[in-house]
Amino acid sequence: MNAVDLIRHKRDGRELSPREIRWLIEKYTDGFVTDYQMAAMTMAIFFSGLNPDELAVWTDAMLHSGEVLDLGEIVGAKIDKHSTGGVGDKVSIPLVSMVAAAGVRVPMISGRGLGHTGGTLDKLEAIPGFTTTLDPKSFVAQLEEIGLVLAGQSESLVPADRKLYALRDASGTVESRPLIASSVMSKKLAEDLDGLVLDVKVGRGAFMRDIDQARALARTMVDLGAAHKVPVVALLTCMDQPLGREVGNASEISESLQVLRGEGPDDLTEITLSLGSEMLLLGAIATDHQQAREILQRTIDDGSALEKFAEAIEAQGGDPRVVEDPELLPQPAGRIDIPAPRGGFVTVCDAFTIGIAAMRLGAGRERKEDPIDPSVGVTVHAKVGDTVTTGQPLATVAWTDEARLEAATEILERAWRIEDQLVPPNPIVLEEIR
Repeated sequence: MNAVDLIRHKRDGRELSPREIRWLIEKYTDGFVTDYQMAAMTMAIFFSGLNPDELAVWTDAMLHSGEVLDLGEIVGAKIDKHSTGGVGDKVSIPLVSMVAAAGVRVPMISGRGLGHTGGTLDKLEAIPGFTTTLDPKSFVAQLEEIGLVLAGQSESLVPADRKLYALRDASGTVESRPLIASSVMSKKLAEDLDGLVLDVKVGRGAFMRDIDQARALARTMVDLGAAHKVPVVALLTCMDQPLGREVGNASEISESLQVLRGEGPDDLTEITLSLGSEMLLLGAIATDHQQAREILQRTIDDGSALEKFAEAIEAQGGDPRVVEDPELLPQPAGRIDIPAPRGGFVTVCDAFTIGIAAMRLGAGRERKEDPIDPSVGVTVHAKVGDTVTTGQPLATVAWTDEARLEAATEILERAWRIEDQLVPPNPIVLEEIR
């Protein structure tokens, strides 16, 4: 076998055999198949897809490209959550702190930003000293000790996905449904989970803009979980506008802390409670959604969720003082406002455009080797349904590089639509897939 033949086969719409898929993943993991060859393969998959049999083998080959965790000795349900990517989506940070404080073990393996969307690892690394790199032994030990780990993939855990994740971001193939499904599920199945909750984004700022595509992706991942005897619940959630007010890295950590204090924006708090309720139900901590929400709210009210996040920060080398003093997070060189060109009702606050602007500021990557500037970002002041007056700030831009600032502000000026007729925002949770 050779990579070029397999690329041609998939380019021409042919089915890859299990042996061919396993060879390709193995050889890409060990470096025999190059990045540029796998980039060509991902583009072929983007256009030709993978049928269910191919996808099952592709996911299994990714899953077994390295070490698989064994959490069987740890007492308690191990439940994780994954989002398909959104703008301002910092949900994982307050969510897992609340769920872990409620008694569920959360072995979260997260990723970095993809395209216009932010990544949990990039946000966490805005905390001074915080490391997301843990070897499997340390990962398991921390999970047993404090019930919460917020880490990236180790060198030995699903290495094929670690390489592919960055490659997809730089090759224009992030939106491929089979590549999304296999990436998510290979990582999560490698965690030896008892259950998984998925946040499948749909809308302007999501990789799935059509609800039918999002529904199909959710069903694919739920079925992959069932095939591996892991119960999976997926919520389809709206990503037409950014979640919360902050789009950046340090600023999203700060907003996550607001949620943990009970002071977060309504949309961000609602989706956190919705996903958290499903995690508590899968973990048998609660018997219905109302009880689950009451338990989660209690972790906010008594401060245990905030304390749990501080524990995780300290355990992973970060400075836990940021919990009480967010000013210790990286700060920008300056801030400027984007004024409303007219008065009226906000009818569009485009998540995709705002995400691109944040990336241009340095909050995301245009190439996989690009560094992240944790201090920059966009604070959204006006969202769909809000009333604004002429000159009122629609957003505030935090910047460190003037050239990047100019590029970002030109983009941001196109992110809002203001009209005379009120348009209510869409609901946050659209559907459930079980």
